[in-house]
Amino acid sequence: MKKYLNKNVYEAANERLKYIFENFERIYVSFSGGKDSSVLLNLVADYIRRNKITEKPGLLFVDLEGQYRITIDYIADVMRSNSDIFKPYWCCLPLTLRNAVSVFEPFWTCWDLSHKDKWIREYPDFPGIITEENHQFPFFKKKMEFEEFVLEFGKWYSKDKKTACLVGIRSDESLNRYRTINNHTKSTLNGKNWTTHVSGNFYNAYPIYDWKVRDIWIGNCKYSWKYNHLYDLMYKAGIPLAMQRICQPFGDDQRKGLNLYRVIEPDTWAKVVNRVSGANYGNIYCGKRIMGYRNVKLPKGHTWRSYCKMLLATLPKEMANHYKRKFIRFMLWWYRRGSPVDSESLKNLPPEAVITDRKSPYMETIVRYKKIPDYLDNGFEQRKLAPSWRRMCICILKNDHLCTSLSFSQTKRQQERMKILIEKYKKL
Repeated sequence: MKKYLNKNVYEAANERLKYIFENFERIYVSFSGGKDSSVLLNLVADYIRRNKITEKPGLLFVDLEGQYRITIDYIADVMRSNSDIFKPYWCCLPLTLRNAVSVFEPFWTCWDLSHKDKWIREYPDFPGIITEENHQFPFFKKKMEFEEFVLEFGKWYSKDKKTACLVGIRSDESLNRYRTINNHTKSTLNGKNWTTHVSGNFYNAYPIYDWKVRDIWIGNCKYSWKYNHLYDLMYKAGIPLAMQRICQPFGDDQRKGLNLYRVIEPDTWAKVVNRVSGANYGNIYCGKRIMGYRNVKLPKGHTWRSYCKMLLATLPKEMANHYKRKFIRFMLWWYRRGSPVDSESLKNLPPEAVITDRKSPYMETIVRYKKIPDYLDNGFEQRKLAPSWRRMCICILKNDHLCTSLSFSQTKRQQERMKILIEKYKKL
């Protein structure tokens, strides 16, 4: 349940920053060049200058190579103009990233020296760039996952002292981000739900979690903060504010804007197509029915179950087996464990559902499924309250290798298996 305070989000954010600087020994800002992390950075910079804090917090930017030149120029400008109050960590390291536009290469490695001739751009012209050749991170392993790197960086940066990583996420941007904040089972610092205990003395903190997207742009205007002008181009292109993304464009959500890359920076786009498998395919078809968007229609003569089996038959054997393993786990979960359903939705349960006598921590009824429905049109699929063969079809069509649409997350074992597949198919 949301609780509203008798103050605006700007005042609340500054109160949180005051608490952070008084309660943590080491602090750094996780910066991406996006609108949210930019506002957070500006808030922190203003706070440091206003309170004349002399100890420099860290400023981490993980450069993913496949990013807009406008974004990189903006980040360089921000880093230089704040070099008096932050210690920059501009990392250009070979990290493994998700590639949602290719079946044969579901991951790619940025800044891989073995593919230097295909790099989208050269190392940035900025002092102190951290690369594979000069890094001093004892935890770093080539081709480690991005998520693993940022976690290990935080633990390394903490040096066993109480440390806060300031992250610019907002709870109204997605359900997952809302859950990150409104999670009553996570460990926090002194009950502050806008903090999350990560490991040892290391915490994440979310000072702007309650900002709306309009607050971001009001703040930029009112306080004349610098921001990434790529958003101006996206706005002119008719992209809704909530859909504007600036990170590497080959992820499951970001790929929807691949066509903008071609329009906004055509010179960079030519290098992107040569660098990342499936980029042009994603540019043409992302957002279309062929990749699971805009009300996928069932081919004539098929049920969703038979269509799912047909799609599996078209995939490379190893990839098909990967999806089959995921789908079996998905079905077993719903058969054995089920999921909580609110009292209103209980009135519209499909015939395959079985009501149990178990309750969730929020006292919702747990519902299991003795059989996987073909398709549900009562909102259950959209809210992920039930399984269906249609959900599994869309998972394949979207090239959702991680099966995040089925509520899976990536595992290290899965990552190792995908490296083997990449090696097998790299010559195709």
